[in-house]
Amino acid sequence: MVFDEFGSLVARICSRSRIAAGRPLVWTIIANPCAGGFTIRSRWKKHYAQLVQSVAKAEKNPPREGRPSRTAASSIILTKGVGDAAQITSALLNEAEADLRAAPPQTPQWALPFYLIITAGGDGTSRDVMDSLHRAPPELRDNFVILRLPMGTGNDGSDLWELDKSLDLLIEPAVLSRQRVLSLATASGKGPFRAFNILSVGLDAFVTHMTNKTKGKLPGDSYKIWVDLAALFYDRVYKVGSMDVRAMDESGREVKAFREKLLLLAVGESGRRTYGSHKWILPDERNICAIKQMPLMRKLALKGLLMHGGHADQSEAILWNAASVQFSADEAMLAQTDGETVLLERGDFPAVIKLSEPVIPVLRAVSGAAQ
Repeated sequence: MVFDEFGSLVARICSRSRIAAGRPLVWTIIANPCAGGFTIRSRWKKHYAQLVQSVAKAEKNPPREGRPSRTAASSIILTKGVGDAAQITSALLNEAEADLRAAPPQTPQWALPFYLIITAGGDGTSRDVMDSLHRAPPELRDNFVILRLPMGTGNDGSDLWELDKSLDLLIEPAVLSRQRVLSLATASGKGPFRAFNILSVGLDAFVTHMTNKTKGKLPGDSYKIWVDLAALFYDRVYKVGSMDVRAMDESGREVKAFREKLLLLAVGESGRRTYGSHKWILPDERNICAIKQMPLMRKLALKGLLMHGGHADQSEAILWNAASVQFSADEAMLAQTDGETVLLERGDFPAVIKLSEPVIPVLRAVSGAAQ
């Protein structure tokens, strides 16, 4: 009942949405039934109240031409496992392609359907949808937009951190924007691996890996527990060797090169990004952060600063802007792509993390209001 009610309320908002005004709107709501925004009672109670308020706000707008997608058998599609959201998105792309092909020649754009995908889950759900959109032909992808609702536990990859603010992107005037894609390619041919928020290697990827392995088995916030444990034990599991780092701008000009023993290297789709449930690893406009190896007591002191972005002013942190980063390491290390991990071994180096051109269609508030 929770999911049917959620889908019904969001559909009522879609039927009064102001995005792609003048075009028929086709919407699909993809939800992860295991997401904390549904399963944690206190969160669902808050979200339900925000939904009801958003519906009342939306119903001040005039109704528009629109419908749920044919792929959605009901008001909402529930995922069943890893990768399911990607398959649903592929089916939506096929549906859209069929609709566009069936349109008479010379049909004006305003008469063609515009497709809205709403994700209601965590970062994994939105990552799967965005990966499918990224692989779609541009002429098809241009008729889509994704809205990522914060219904997971961390929601670092959602468009906004509060549900009511996210739904305002449907109700109030919003801008259709484009987001870049991060890709990791290796010398061995392993990959490419893609991310849409932050792609990183080192200690934080180890924290992500262990959090995924023990999620639901440890009391409290398992990510925070592993942040604390990693500060103590990471060096014993993965040897922190020297890394050669070379960064380039969009024209291929070298902007930074160094060799250091690094605890982590994090590259964001942009600056001002978080991971690990709103930890400000990229606290300003710079989209890359490297943290040098340091003694244990200094790690413990710096750990708290990493949570809130205070590390940016410390000597152990190196922050800068670049469009691509090539790196080689003396030792094996883990990489994480929006919460999924992969082991990089010596044969995988040099590896390259690269930013694409803006390609994924997303919504942005006209005012540019921050989260």
